Amino acid sequence: MVSLSELCAVLGAHLVPVNGRSLPARELTGVHVSELEDPTPYLDGGELLLTTGMPLGGSPAATARYVDRLRTKGVHALGIGLGPWLTNVPRYLSEACDEAQIHLLAVPDGVPFQNVSRSFWRLSARSGEAELLGSLGTQTSLAQAAMRPGGAAAVIRGLAQALGGWAAFLPSDTEPERYWPESTGALLPLLREETIRLNRAGTHSAATFELHGQPVVEYPIAAGSRIHGFLAVGPGRKLAAPDRQVIMTVCTLLALKARQREAASSAASVLETAVAKLVLHGHTEAARILAEDAGHPELPRRVRVLALSAGDSAAPEQLAAAAPALAPAPGVQPVPNGVTGCTLRHERDGVLYVLLPEDGRADNPKEAPYAETVPGLSGAVSDPVSLAEVPGVLAGLRRALSQAPSGTLAGLAAPANAAAQVWVQSLAAYPRADLVGTVTEYLRHRGHWENASRALGIHRNSLRHRMALASSLLGVDLDDPDVFAPLWLELRQRER
Repeated sequence: MVSLSELCAVLGAHLVPVNGRSLPARELTGVHVSELEDPTPYLDGGELLLTTGMPLGGSPAATARYVDRLRTKGVHALGIGLGPWLTNVPRYLSEACDEAQIHLLAVPDGVPFQNVSRSFWRLSARSGEAELLGSLGTQTSLAQAAMRPGGAAAVIRGLAQALGGWAAFLPSDTEPERYWPESTGALLPLLREETIRLNRAGTHSAATFELHGQPVVEYPIAAGSRIHGFLAVGPGRKLAAPDRQVIMTVCTLLALKARQREAASSAASVLETAVAKLVLHGHTEAARILAEDAGHPELPRRVRVLALSAGDSAAPEQLAAAAPALAPAPGVQPVPNGVTGCTLRHERDGVLYVLLPEDGRADNPKEAPYAETVPGLSGAVSDPVSLAEVPGVLAGLRRALSQAPSGTLAGLAAPANAAAQVWVQSLAAYPRADLVGTVTEYLRHRGHWENASRALGIHRNSLRHRMALASSLLGVDLDDPDVFAPLWLELRQRER
């Protein structure tokens, strides 16, 4: 932008303040020449208007009306070209401009108005180049900052400093908010409220609102059709075109960072879903091995199995985020707020199963800040069970889920022999050997190989092979008392 004082300094004696008054560094939007009595329909405000004085009407009253029209339009300065029409600036014109707070300047006789216009646009072009170079330098430094660890925080800090104000990034996932300077933290609750309102309204373009009487501009951080968060900016000055370019660059950088996190999270989610799927199908040992290979923390020994359904196409993240709002039935422990951090989950037949740690804690307990209620959502949750008992509670959970009213959470007490029922079914389904009979005799003889093999009429080595096969099929240690006790009772029940 070009200021009035800067233009006068360049033109020197060709554009001088009347009465030698000093000029402030007031920015001009343009230079306009008009001899109309009312040129305001052709003005936007902020200009330096040049005239020979013809529209003044030659009287104080007409001059006052002319100047008042300029004041109403917001004209910054009036330049009078001295020559055949006016040989000097009338006193009543000077007084009218003083009253209207419009700067009055004189263009000496013989100086073309074109000289003033050319000087203004030459300065404007030079200023635009400087702003562009400064903007490119800022964008380059922000891009370099984004590539470093903790890049999002550095980008937000750099943006706030470039605009002379504050900036904050409110992600829509479980990432922490980033803001600068530190005092901006006090604005976060109000920013979240406004962000939730915009998100509900489906606002996917920049929006402006006031916060404590100051304008705030908020931009969605979008990649494709998904909103990854919002960038809020409280600029310390009026935004110019280069400023907006810097902001758009930051929006792009934040979107790229979000996509990188999304890709990494997606890869980890595939492995964790596979771990949950193995547990749900009773392959506990295989699940532990895969979890270890995937770098997942040690699997919990006991879990509560949560089943969620909304009867529509809601995404698993939406179901999990809305689950804590379900009203639990009497005696049922509610869903913990950290359910979105429980990554061991698997969707099957329209039902999302989540393995909640028995203590209710999750790896990342932070809720997604923009989660909304999912229409038609209902849930059912089991009492704590061991991982081996998980398959045995699924049928009961599905029944409870089908009977739970929308918006409620049903409970399910886990049967003590649920896992044993699944184990016996798996043994009976094996087609190439009588594993049910083999395990029954082995347990009946309390693990004595000779007695069990004699009762079965097979060689001891054959018995060892079958027992190893049964243990591998079930994914459990058949010599573990917590395994063989319920299994023996179920096998005895089968014999009757």
